Amino acid sequence: MRAARLDSTDWLILRELQADGRITNIELARKVGISAPPCLRRVRALEEAGIIKGFTVLLNDRALGFDVSAFAMIKLHSQAEADLIAFEKWVAASPVVRDCHMLSGEIDFLLRCVAPDLTMFQDFIIHDLTAAPNVESVKTSLVIRTSKQAPGVPTELMSQAAEPERQAD
Repeated sequence: MRAARLDSTDWLILRELQADGRITNIELARKVGISAPPCLRRVRALEEAGIIKGFTVLLNDRALGFDVSAFAMIKLHSQAEADLIAFEKWVAASPVVRDCHMLSGEIDFLLRCVAPDLTMFQDFIIHDLTAAPNVESVKTSLVIRTSKQAPGVPTELMSQAAEPERQAD
């Protein structure tokens, strides 16, 4: 199942699941306007196709004592594929790094980091990140406030382009 083959019902299912991953199949079916058995078949097909990668819970970092969120911009000495992969493996082992994106341009990687306090974040930067193999430079920016945090993808953009009539189930 490729994105181009999703119909408007599939997009509605994805939008509802992205908004509430704990929704029951019966409630999901009601919201998207189909019966429960075809709804469940569609969700399973979306999972099997790799469109739904999994389900998770969003935690309130501040409520759990994680008071520091920051971005680290990393420049490497070498951009050889083996060096990029080695850095990504190093990052994957770090619990402080929550997201890692390889970029084009002056910065090679953008990391989103979360730590309980500034001291722990500084220790991570000074003792771990700057000492990581192949790291040339690290620039950091602390998050002052988050005004929008929308997980997932903007399904509403694609659902508008989906075929208007629903496929038969």
